[in-house]
Amino acid sequence: MARFALVACAAAAAALLLLGVAAADVASIITQDVYNQMLPNRDNTQCPANGFYTYDAFIQAANFFPGFGTGSSTDELNKRELAAFFGQTSHETTGGTRGAADQFQWGYCFKEEINKATSPPYYGRGPIQLTGQANYQQAGDAIGEDLVNDPDLVSSDAVVSFKTAIWFWMTAQSPKPSCHDVILGNWTPSSADAAAGRVPGYGAITNIINGAKDCGVGQNAANVDRIGYYKRYCDMLGVVPAALLMN
Repeated sequence: MARFALVACAAAAAALLLLGVAAADVASIITQDVYNQMLPNRDNTQCPANGFYTYDAFIQAANFFPGFGTGSSTDELNKRELAAFFGQTSHETTGGTRGAADQFQWGYCFKEEINKATSPPYYGRGPIQLTGQANYQQAGDAIGEDLVNDPDLVSSDAVVSFKTAIWFWMTAQSPKPSCHDVILGNWTPSSADAAAGRVPGYGAITNIINGAKDCGVGQNAANVDRIGYYKRYCDMLGVVPAALLMN
């Protein structure tokens, strides 16, 4: 009976994919094996985050946010969102050497800033490198944790860490849209956005995350890194990347 049920479930999942129907949860797209292949060095002893970013912690955090990686009616868009999320967060936590053959295999090597100089004690932590007291306050309120009084939770509790990254991804902060809405095509640029060259696509997500530091300055090493990770994950998930560049 158990074997029959497994075969039946597998057949049903295959049928849904053929019909273009979205999978029910993130774990059906990012399996443990896929996660391991995406982040082959996350537990490398050379990485300060060695052993921190577990698959189970990611799935638990992903399930806390309805619609993350499941908000589209098609698996293509859901996979593209997950590729974009991991593309951006891999850059934020990368331990790779730019220009190396394995440059885009070193995501999730760090869990906090090295020098801890940005907005202490609310310096960058976790996959998205959550920074600033306002973000710690809002993220903590959203996930039910007191991150203002205990910001180290973001670098000591992997579930909390992932939740802060997904919270940032899913939450619009005016005048910026959410990364989630941008990658799913739910954002329409204003006239001011259009005049500034902000158009739907992966580049707009980079603008949300790092603004003028990475955008409006032409091609730079940081953007090459962000795009390289994203394209690698899109290839692994079998989807075509969304528009990559922005003025």
